[in-house]
Amino acid sequence: MTTTLDHWINGAASAGESTRTAPVYDPAKGIVQKEVRLGSVADVGAAVSAAAAAFPAWNETSIARRQQVMFAFRELLNSRKGELAEILTSEHGKVLSDAGGEIARGLEVVEFACGIAHLTKGDYSENVSTGVDVYTVRQPLGVVGIISPFNFPAMVPLWFFPIAIAAGNTVVLKPSEKDPSAAIWMAELFAEAGLPAGVFNVVHGDKEAVDALLTHPDVASISFVGSTPIAQYIYETASANGKRVQALGGAKNHMLVLPDADLDLTADAAVNAGFGSAGERCMAISVVLAVDSIADELVAKITERMAGLTTGDGRRSCDMGPLITEVHRDKVASYIDVAATDGATVVVDGRDGEFDGDADGFWLGPTLIDKVPLTSSVYTDEIFGPVLSIVRVSSYEEGLGIINAGRYGNGTAIFTNDGGAARRFQREVQVGMVGVNVPIPVPVAYHSFGGWKASLFGDAKAYGPAGVQFFTREKAITSRWLDPSHGGINLGFPQHD
Repeated sequence: MTTTLDHWINGAASAGESTRTAPVYDPAKGIVQKEVRLGSVADVGAAVSAAAAAFPAWNETSIARRQQVMFAFRELLNSRKGELAEILTSEHGKVLSDAGGEIARGLEVVEFACGIAHLTKGDYSENVSTGVDVYTVRQPLGVVGIISPFNFPAMVPLWFFPIAIAAGNTVVLKPSEKDPSAAIWMAELFAEAGLPAGVFNVVHGDKEAVDALLTHPDVASISFVGSTPIAQYIYETASANGKRVQALGGAKNHMLVLPDADLDLTADAAVNAGFGSAGERCMAISVVLAVDSIADELVAKITERMAGLTTGDGRRSCDMGPLITEVHRDKVASYIDVAATDGATVVVDGRDGEFDGDADGFWLGPTLIDKVPLTSSVYTDEIFGPVLSIVRVSSYEEGLGIINAGRYGNGTAIFTNDGGAARRFQREVQVGMVGVNVPIPVPVAYHSFGGWKASLFGDAKAYGPAGVQFFTREKAITSRWLDPSHGGINLGFPQHD
């Protein structure tokens, strides 16, 4: 009998009102392993009500106590991260090493949030006018909503809720219905760490639950990561309902390879960045812009490395796992035929490989396509799978122009041994996150994550200083206290006339 995954509302599992469910697959086996409840408007309302009821007491909880809870959560998460990695692999399909890396990056943000006392300090200006002082404080928003994607079911929520909670907010998280168990596992862990009931709530669901969060009058902000069309919808809908919004969208990330680059390092980086987590990440390198003089050699080196990769069940010793669903696998695979039709050269066809896993798994091996035209949908679309495209360019200038002409501006990288070229690139490229000989330039937790153009809607990036500012609002206070010399209150010893 298939188990059903409940919501987490007010510190306990809750079946909620809705009777709708969705299947949760094991992508490596192609089988349904459990069902997840799909929350209704009423279920979201119950979670928001629990969060709203918990907010006053949590807001009044001392910063020291909030830090203690966050430290306890960090220790529990670090000691039991192996459990969480197994959950991620069983529902998403990524190999255990990728799952462990995801958790490690999430832990960085938890550790950053442990310093909330320093991060929320205000400013003080004394005697701005005679006897007048001005100072600022940062205060929490209230109930905040988080909507997270399937590709990082632990890391992306961890980008947001540790900072939100440490700052004094209460949270309603809507995880992806494709791999929802990680969210419940973290909610239970937070309760074990001493987090009061109602501070962190999880409601599963689809568009009905999302729209309920976007329009609920008691939700102060929305944080989202996903595709660009949905990010734009989230931003427009939530903003129209008076909410603060950070909505991170899709990407088409380029790696520009100059003739002086170390091609062995570059080939290693292209394989890791193109096929890690089966390419299902918004920071994956999906296009290599190779200058003509080294393109053939680079393609050969990438092809050589791809031959040694094993695709299979993430619980085995494999390099890459399956895709999240059969529908998504088929969509990604369809681009291989499109490439051939558009005149590109399919160097490695991921459909032809052997897979170390059950025959019904959602398999597609690493795929390499050379000489991809800029007019092909293989180039223009965010494929979100293990498909690496090679676009040949004549020069740095042509490569830079292609990147800057793109719709997205999430991440990019340049591979070169020329410091002047690297410095010029980081100044001229119109992208939010730049790597120099680093293929996936995801900032550490004390900087902030986010792109430009159609990769980010709203003004706030994720985590780091931007995250602290997003989950708090500044209050400026101007004060004047009369000195005892003005009369009235006399703080000296009583005197008798």
